[in-house]
Amino acid sequence: MSDIAGHIDANYDDFLSELKDFLRIQSISTESGFAEPTRQCAEFVADKVRALGFSGVEVIATEGNPMVVGEHTQQPGAPTLLVYGHYDVQSVDPLELWTDPPFEPTERDGRLYARGAIDDKGQVHMHLKALETRLKGGSGLPVNVKLVIEGEEEVGSSNLEGFLRTHADRLACDAVVISDTGMLAADCPSIGTGLRGIAYLDVIVTGPAGDLHSGSYGGAVVNPANALATMIAALRDADGKVTVPGFYDAVRPMTEAEKAQVAGLPFSEEEFLEEVGASALGGEAGFSTLERVGYRPTLDVNGMISGFTGDGSKTVLPSKASAKISMRLVPDQDPDDIADRFTAYFKSLAPSGVSVQVVMSHGGHPWAADPDRPIYEAAAAALETVFGKPPVYIREGGSIPIVSLFEEVFEAPVLLLGFALPGCNAHAPDEWIDLGIYRKGIETIAHFYDEVAARGV
Repeated sequence: MSDIAGHIDANYDDFLSELKDFLRIQSISTESGFAEPTRQCAEFVADKVRALGFSGVEVIATEGNPMVVGEHTQQPGAPTLLVYGHYDVQSVDPLELWTDPPFEPTERDGRLYARGAIDDKGQVHMHLKALETRLKGGSGLPVNVKLVIEGEEEVGSSNLEGFLRTHADRLACDAVVISDTGMLAADCPSIGTGLRGIAYLDVIVTGPAGDLHSGSYGGAVVNPANALATMIAALRDADGKVTVPGFYDAVRPMTEAEKAQVAGLPFSEEEFLEEVGASALGGEAGFSTLERVGYRPTLDVNGMISGFTGDGSKTVLPSKASAKISMRLVPDQDPDDIADRFTAYFKSLAPSGVSVQVVMSHGGHPWAADPDRPIYEAAAAALETVFGKPPVYIREGGSIPIVSLFEEVFEAPVLLLGFALPGCNAHAPDEWIDLGIYRKGIETIAHFYDEVAARGV
């Protein structure tokens, strides 16, 4: 067998140069006007997969952005892994908060800054370079690998379910591997064993037919912005609990073993506080920070719009006020049920003089894994080989709604093998990837194939 680490080191500069080219493509799926660069990004990924010697490589159109598929299935009887990732990225707003242009990758202090650096182009690229290391470095690929890389993850993957069901035979696999999650710390390799689900809604409060002069009408007409603020304030109580009736009815309680496992993780609240840059932490009373993030549901305002927000002053009583609200969900909450409960309750909070509209944007189910499966043992062994210590098992606070979909369609376990570090600014200005972890990620994935071949899934 060839020297995996040696091959990576010898080709690292080329790997990094290619990653930068990948990151320069403005594949923003969250804004209109970027369809062409997003399509070009799909072609970029397909070209790199073809160069690996994969067969059946295609860029397949959907009603939205295209899917990239390909396979290397030359090991009869060996496990087949389906690797999923996404090439689309979030908006770069607010642009003025970026230190350097978001689509001009910039190295600083061992990090590479660019939109998509960690979510998810950098992690997709780790898989591509791990495959290249195996296939071009002389060690071969001891398992079968199929790829499906999509372009709509950041807008809810609306076309993925239909695509997977239509191509289920072609993509059939024994396990699914996703690298779109994170590590507890740079020196703490981690395997994800759970994700929160999500219910994302837009709420619109409407009052007068048009904007009014606040001097002439203020105090006599219900202000939708004031009403919205009062309604939102009523959604949580003084202990941080969500007040939506029935919100917690289906929440699966933490077991004593889970509480002990979380308490034993190498986590520093002081470092976490420093990372977020706030004056204090908060949340639901009676739970630790990691319990709040991984095991408890939330309700958060993601944005609010109303009236005049420009420079200077304009004494306007706005006609409308709106907000975007997300609820992160845990097993066994159902996003549709929670959305219905929220809608009924939120409308009940409205004062006379305004009307309320609630629109479900997207939702996804929470997910929890069985970490006793062989594929988790394989991932743990590969991580320990590269990082020099066994990994910890963590639940992610974020959502990847398609995880449960993969399990359902392929009746196969899903492994979350992520390499994002805390504070990497995914979805925010100055997103970055740690280049040391990028290199270790490639090496880990390259070793992972051997472990899967030996242990199964």
